[in-house]
Amino acid sequence: MRTAAVILAAGEGTRMRSALPKVLHAVGGRPMILWCVDNARAVGADPIVLVVGNGAGQVQEVVGDGVLYVTQAERLGTGHAALQARQALQDRSDAVLILYSDMPTLRAETLLRLVDVHAERRPAITILSVTADDSMGFGRVVRDTAGRVTAIVEEAVASPDVLAIRELNCGVYCCRADWLWSRLPAIPKTEPKGEYYLPDLVGMAVSEGEAVGVVTIDDVSEIQGINSRAHLARSEAILRRRTAERLMEEGVTLIDPATTYVDATVRVGRDTIIYPNTHLQGNTMIGERCAIGPNSIVRDTHVGDDCTVLASVLEEAILDDHVEIGPFGHLRKGAHLGSGVHMGNFGEVKNAHLSPGTKMGHFSYVGDAEVGEDVNIGAGTITCNYDGARKHRTTIGRGAFIGSGTMLVAPVAVGKGAKVGAGSVVTRDVDDDTLAYGVPARPKRRLESEATRDGSE
Repeated sequence: MRTAAVILAAGEGTRMRSALPKVLHAVGGRPMILWCVDNARAVGADPIVLVVGNGAGQVQEVVGDGVLYVTQAERLGTGHAALQARQALQDRSDAVLILYSDMPTLRAETLLRLVDVHAERRPAITILSVTADDSMGFGRVVRDTAGRVTAIVEEAVASPDVLAIRELNCGVYCCRADWLWSRLPAIPKTEPKGEYYLPDLVGMAVSEGEAVGVVTIDDVSEIQGINSRAHLARSEAILRRRTAERLMEEGVTLIDPATTYVDATVRVGRDTIIYPNTHLQGNTMIGERCAIGPNSIVRDTHVGDDCTVLASVLEEAILDDHVEIGPFGHLRKGAHLGSGVHMGNFGEVKNAHLSPGTKMGHFSYVGDAEVGEDVNIGAGTITCNYDGARKHRTTIGRGAFIGSGTMLVAPVAVGKGAKVGAGSVVTRDVDDDTLAYGVPARPKRRLESEATRDGSE
């Protein structure tokens, strides 16, 4: 069965009180609209039509070119919104899946079940329902004594007997395409707003003697629509809990899942321990046997195996294996710490590579630099990389020793095996195997090179 999808994303979201279109608010680390688009793709829907309105340009920029876009210029209800997709989809599928863009907690597995049931029975329309004690303002699914669906009755007009029904309409439908496109224009106008609503399709099908299929779920967390910031927080908590459960099933230890915040896009290796109040965000990948946190933020960062990140912030950085950071370290964009690097408390690295085995003392800043292997960077060392107009690079050779409180005024290079005395201000290059100190630093004497100590020279 060829299935197309219509995603309704034209709502203004006025209760969000935001300049950002509602469907672009992030849930689980990504705009909520992307959850819905991915669900449609997961069930094999093609093509996918996004019905947009408010902030259409912004929505298209986020979602990209993998879907078709149609505009609902007037907000005349969900039936009218779905009708806008008819020209783009007519005669292109056997069935049409209709989704809301503000239900990011709905699982792809549930939608696949809905589509499969519809494909097997081929009714005019198959609806998704949920059994719940809290109505959440949803319409009731009314059945006859034989269990056949006879109507969807909205809560605002329901009688006491109907209000007592616990089966609720989720607002997700799979329809026979030819039937849908011929019936959408005939949906009756609802007064006083003069709008057209999709649930009325159920009553139309029943009146025509058409079958109405139902897939009922029990997990209320799947059908949490988002219309306010409170709803946003509720859905965020649901997705965060699911992500935590997935990680633990994959062999990750979360000391306290309730205070661990991991985006669904993050991947973590087994036997890694995540401590409380840690935020793992974006396209972050963490290797095996790491210890992350507590009180750490790791965003769009690749962390190797056997690393420790204690109470630190990492942004768009790379850590090779066996790296130690913190507490209170900060890796900014472009930081790359090689295997075995140690970065002490209150250290900061930006757009710089620290080669394997280098030790960076506390209260130091290394920016726009290339640091060789096995370098010692003393506490309070600063690369002075900005002259007020441009950034300049610092180069430190393998095995160099930089004394505490050193200022390296870029552009400048410190050679292999060189030593810079504490408190120096280095404004000129220091040659290999040279001792330099002072303000400004001056070369004082040659040092025994590594090659000489090894007896190779």
